[in-house]
Amino acid sequence: MALQVVWFKRDLRIHDHRPLVEAARRGPVLPLYVVEPELWQRPDGSARQWDFCLEALQDLNNALAGLGQPLVVRVGEVVAMLEAAHGRHGIDGLWSHQETGNLWTYARDRRVAAWARDRGIPWQEFASFGVIRGLKDRRGWARSWEQRMAEPLQAPPAALSPLVGIAPRTLPTSGDLGLAADPCPQRQRGGRQAGRELLEGFLRQRGRGYHRRLSSPLTAFEACSRLSPHLAWGTLSMGEVVQETRERRLALAELPANAAAGWPRALDAFVSRLHWHCHFIQKLERQPLIEIQELHPATRGLRHTDPERLAAWSEGRTGVPFVDACMRALHHSGWINFRMRAMLLSFASHHLWIDWRDSGLHLARQFVDYEPGIHWSQCQMQSGTTGINTIRIYNPVKQGLDHDPDGLFLGRWLPELAAVPAIWRHEPWRMDPGTQEACGCRIGLDYPAPIVDVATAAREARERLWGLRRQPGFGAAADAIQERHGSRRSGLPPFGKGRVPRRRIADGQLCLDLGLDPASRSVT
Repeated sequence: MALQVVWFKRDLRIHDHRPLVEAARRGPVLPLYVVEPELWQRPDGSARQWDFCLEALQDLNNALAGLGQPLVVRVGEVVAMLEAAHGRHGIDGLWSHQETGNLWTYARDRRVAAWARDRGIPWQEFASFGVIRGLKDRRGWARSWEQRMAEPLQAPPAALSPLVGIAPRTLPTSGDLGLAADPCPQRQRGGRQAGRELLEGFLRQRGRGYHRRLSSPLTAFEACSRLSPHLAWGTLSMGEVVQETRERRLALAELPANAAAGWPRALDAFVSRLHWHCHFIQKLERQPLIEIQELHPATRGLRHTDPERLAAWSEGRTGVPFVDACMRALHHSGWINFRMRAMLLSFASHHLWIDWRDSGLHLARQFVDYEPGIHWSQCQMQSGTTGINTIRIYNPVKQGLDHDPDGLFLGRWLPELAAVPAIWRHEPWRMDPGTQEACGCRIGLDYPAPIVDVATAAREARERLWGLRRQPGFGAAADAIQERHGSRRSGLPPFGKGRVPRRRIADGQLCLDLGLDPASRSVT
């Protein structure tokens, strides 16, 4: 029987893996993962991401070995690896999930498609998440997402025939791939088992207060599902997470009211987040240049990065405590909650006037759960370059006071401020010199002075961005962007001739940024 190659990419599991199931029905399966050094050396790759991926691959290899055929790992360029396998063994079919990755993976997949056509080898790709390839119109997308999430989960094959004469290879380390040292002491563990433990813990213990506790970094590390890296690397499927969440939601109806209290709203909010996860990836699927080019042409060339400001922001030494604490926590763990991601991007874009591509690349490397479709859509959204979202400029001092009123989070991540009284901790530059001396926190020496005046920088950014939106033709271009990428449930009217779009909000920004819970969409 002819050889079927299952090419694993960001779908590192055997459960609910349709390419594996379909390939196994047609012949012996070669389960292949190609480690691509060129991909990992791109500026959005990092050792912390590879280390998570490596653990997931080890788990996947054990699962495949249990079926009878371990994972076949090769290092190099995918087309060359496929050509070698075809020349030696003969490939009758290539199977994989679709990938909505960065521009490099997009170009690579086009090369693979051309190779498969030239060799007369059918390449069957199956949808990932709720993303629809080739979609031209977003009408009905939410309904299609629901239909996909309701599809039966695929059980793994009962067994795979062992392949003779294909030698196993050792998975490379991050050092082997030339990745810079990247200590991340609290990085999440990769692999399906770790993902399953997180899902079970969230649905049965941690998730009860999700909708109330996800915004503050004090509570979010425990209250959020923490499933994002497992969805990004495919150790769990979106379908199984949605279905198990909804099964848990139904089971709550059988519990006494006091036992179920808080759970329904929390789980509804979580499912809505999963919906928006796919909504944002769909944008990059439709328009891959979102990674490098502003959506609205009027915002192109708007910012020019100051390297010193970028370095201070990246290293958590801007002199604005809540920004610095969030950045240091992210560096230490590879994760931080959504609101703080938005604040970090907003501060870089608006207060420091850093180009979103530069700040976006730093954050991409920090995030173990880096998902290009979500990440680059959010970079543009938070920096005000989409043209269809309201301009949101976060006040980092207010954010800190709202979400860390006693300065506990600051005290943990900024030891320089540990002895500063809570009343001054969010704005230590307001202390008089005597108080600074007494606290052992001299501004400009022990802890940096603010890199910018927060209020002045915000005002200047607001004036620049709203000035752009008043230019002739801005609204017409924004309407075209909304038609292409916007949620059809947003109900937004067009800008209209001559009207300044002061309150235009699209794509769930009101819900995702502010933590509100509109009755029509339980997004928090």
